[in-house]
Amino acid sequence: MFTQEIDKQVNPAIVSTLCENLAPYNHIRTELFSRYGAKRGLRNADGTGVLAGITRLSNVHGYLLNEGEREPIQGKLSYRGIDLYDLLYGFESENRFGFGETAFLLFSGELPTQQQLIDFRHTIGECRELPNNFTEDVIMRAPSPNIMNKLAAATLALYSYDPNPDDTSTENLMRQSMSLISRFPVIISHAYQAKRRYFDSGSMYLHNPDPDRSTAENILHLIRPDGNYTDAEAKLLDRCLIIHAEHGAGNNSAFATRVASSSGTDTYSAIAAAVGALKGPRHGGANLKVCEMFDDIKAHINDWEDEDAIYDYLLKILRKEANDHSGLIYGMGHAVYTLSDPRAVALKSAARPVAEKTGHLSEFNLIETVERLTPKAFAEVRGDDVKVMCANVDMYSGLVYQMLGIPREMFTPLFAAARIAGWLAHRMEEVATGGKIIRPAYKPLSKDRKYIPIASR
Repeated sequence: MFTQEIDKQVNPAIVSTLCENLAPYNHIRTELFSRYGAKRGLRNADGTGVLAGITRLSNVHGYLLNEGEREPIQGKLSYRGIDLYDLLYGFESENRFGFGETAFLLFSGELPTQQQLIDFRHTIGECRELPNNFTEDVIMRAPSPNIMNKLAAATLALYSYDPNPDDTSTENLMRQSMSLISRFPVIISHAYQAKRRYFDSGSMYLHNPDPDRSTAENILHLIRPDGNYTDAEAKLLDRCLIIHAEHGAGNNSAFATRVASSSGTDTYSAIAAAVGALKGPRHGGANLKVCEMFDDIKAHINDWEDEDAIYDYLLKILRKEANDHSGLIYGMGHAVYTLSDPRAVALKSAARPVAEKTGHLSEFNLIETVERLTPKAFAEVRGDDVKVMCANVDMYSGLVYQMLGIPREMFTPLFAAARIAGWLAHRMEEVATGGKIIRPAYKPLSKDRKYIPIASR
């Protein structure tokens, strides 16, 4: 009912006319990119990223350059120089929630002392409450069938509630960062409840956030009807948040944050741009594409242990004969990682014991089989020059969320609730050190033409 009013204002005939006129002007031959040395996707010919800046936030390391060629290695991800595996092991060995500590590390550059962590967590907890009537006026008044769009709109709306929204001093940016990272879990949870009520004809359960609980605990409390969860469930979700908190300045949404921030815009506009970028199926929305692909595989393969049948179906997917006919096996391959994606490794190790306890082991084994067979299938279809590939984080994140009983429409918003830590840290770094508006060049192809009077057209 919310989209029909907009549709009534658009004349389909003029839309068709505009599209027909645009068609010849909206096509650029692929070979022209090579001719003019244009870097599609800001990628070099060998797949490496164009160097666009410098960061001290994190390091995404997936290969070595040996005499100009990429040499595959085991992937490594570090936050402020600390290996992701070390962070996860440290939190797990001390039986602590670690996302808040990870955010402190990204924001400040150092791990907190015990008292600093107490103060940081207390501040985050106290900031979780949304402004008065925000849920009613912003989230429920115009609910969205897609939670990411509602998150972007709500992020922009918070500008109006900030007494000093445009100040880009470090102190003000840090204040805004603390506020946003606190409120994102509440916004996505309330947006999910509104979506259930207005688009799914379900009941809406609006729980209040608890300032004394961790981010992972609050998310599970807010989205579940009874608000209950186990400590093991919350710790598993906390691991997901830590793994997704940051991934370098070159990832699409972090770069969107930097591009917007380089213009001098406000924090809310920059983070809303990042939310829009993360929504895309080639970025944060990829976990949904993985789930849909496995739905298709399960529907067409009766025996999930029949590796020959699975392999044959993977060949069909790659030949654009099955699934969504894109020719892609979602969850496999990465722009940087070659032999392994450390995030996928960390999620996979945590997912197996949970799968055994929750009755999802057969699904886990199916994913593992697809992971193992895909490189061979790629080589058969695409040729021997296929680069080394590994499972990326999206291959296992959907299963983890599924085992936690989290609905699919919350998968990408949960990604955003974690990645906002990295986005905000990148914004602060860009404002402090960037110095120039980000403006790459595009080769113009249009030829000069004369203006034609309307009577002569």
